[in-house]
Amino acid sequence: MENFFKLKENNTDVKTEVVAGITIFMTMAYILAVNPSILSETGMDAGGVFTATALSAAIATLMMALYAKYPFGLAPGMGLNAFFAYTIVLGDMGKTWQFALTAVLIEGIIFILLSFLNVREAIFDSIPTSLKDAVSSGIGLFIAFIGLDGAGVITSGDGTLLGLGDLTSGAPIVAMVGILITGFLFVKDVKGSLLIGIVISTLIGIPLGVTVLPESLTSLVSLPPSVKGVAFQFVGFEEIFSLEMLVVVFTFLFVDIFDTVGTLAGVASKSNMLDEDGKLPRVGKALMADAVGTVAGACLGTSTVTTFVESASGVTAGGRTGLTALSTAIMFALSLFFAPLFTLIPSAATAPALVIVGLFMMGSITRIDFNDFTEAIPAFLTIIMMPFANSIAEGIVFGMVSYTILKTMSGKLKDVSITMWILSILFIIRIIFM
Repeated sequence: MENFFKLKENNTDVKTEVVAGITIFMTMAYILAVNPSILSETGMDAGGVFTATALSAAIATLMMALYAKYPFGLAPGMGLNAFFAYTIVLGDMGKTWQFALTAVLIEGIIFILLSFLNVREAIFDSIPTSLKDAVSSGIGLFIAFIGLDGAGVITSGDGTLLGLGDLTSGAPIVAMVGILITGFLFVKDVKGSLLIGIVISTLIGIPLGVTVLPESLTSLVSLPPSVKGVAFQFVGFEEIFSLEMLVVVFTFLFVDIFDTVGTLAGVASKSNMLDEDGKLPRVGKALMADAVGTVAGACLGTSTVTTFVESASGVTAGGRTGLTALSTAIMFALSLFFAPLFTLIPSAATAPALVIVGLFMMGSITRIDFNDFTEAIPAFLTIIMMPFANSIAEGIVFGMVSYTILKTMSGKLKDVSITMWILSILFIIRIIFM
């Protein structure tokens, strides 16, 4: 492991990497319950989607571990699964889930081709350093928002303004107490503070009725459900070569590219993985793991696989190499047989980890030059639009377009690369026509 992952070179060890990998899994484990719940509304078999979710996450994360050698976890992404279910199938488009699954497959194949051509790598490298730091800070704010919203500490959606939830109910109490406990563990420099915080929060949730225990211990272990009903369920060529398919594939491509690029840029920036030119070594391999995971997920029967922002929890816990991702992949593989055990962790128990990670990722904001408004305004828009628009991708859009326009208006054309110009024009076209 030392020779393969270069642990000493990255100032880490086996114990730290394993704990970091388990921590990433614990903060991602909710997807094993949420993804089947969302996709089953389209008529897909929930059990089959669960197995497809766990398997695709294990495959993609294993490739990230052994091929790219980065500490990032991958799984079917939130937002993308909602687009799959509520827009393509249950929304105005009214397509079948097989149609949506075919779009995911096509998107994944295109991603593999783009990765071979280094297109996504060029996009990653074209993002200015200030925006990469802003992406890191924005993701920090975004995942803290996700944690607090999932725990009911704050309320959002349903056409209402953002506000406080019922802080006297069980889930918010678990989350707030968990944040204090996890923070105290960090103050005392306890190894594995995030993971310990999740476990303690889960235990606190038992008497409050937040953590629901199974009726018997034997029900914690079971064989994984069959994917027969959801695997390789694709539509024919007459639907593939249609305008609707083109629109759906483009939307999947757009969101997935910039969710992944944004996550890699933000987490890598926080963990000092970027080189002196602000580039992530082996980023092409990391993007390829994402693309292969998406194709595998579509074949197995689930929505687009992407790099998770929750990977930041493992990086914060000390994970620096592919051994962290390998540990996460193993946990996803094990979850196939221990689904009830892993899915009993409530979102309120993972909220403390997400909030603390959000705090650490916000540290990147100190590297932004706020005295230069051509840097500060795009960075600020990037940061605030991620939680406001509920999308990493949209935050990047606002940041990149405003950066290009402000630099050009200020006579600083040399700061704007050709790639930035092309992307900004495409973003504006997308906003106008889609």
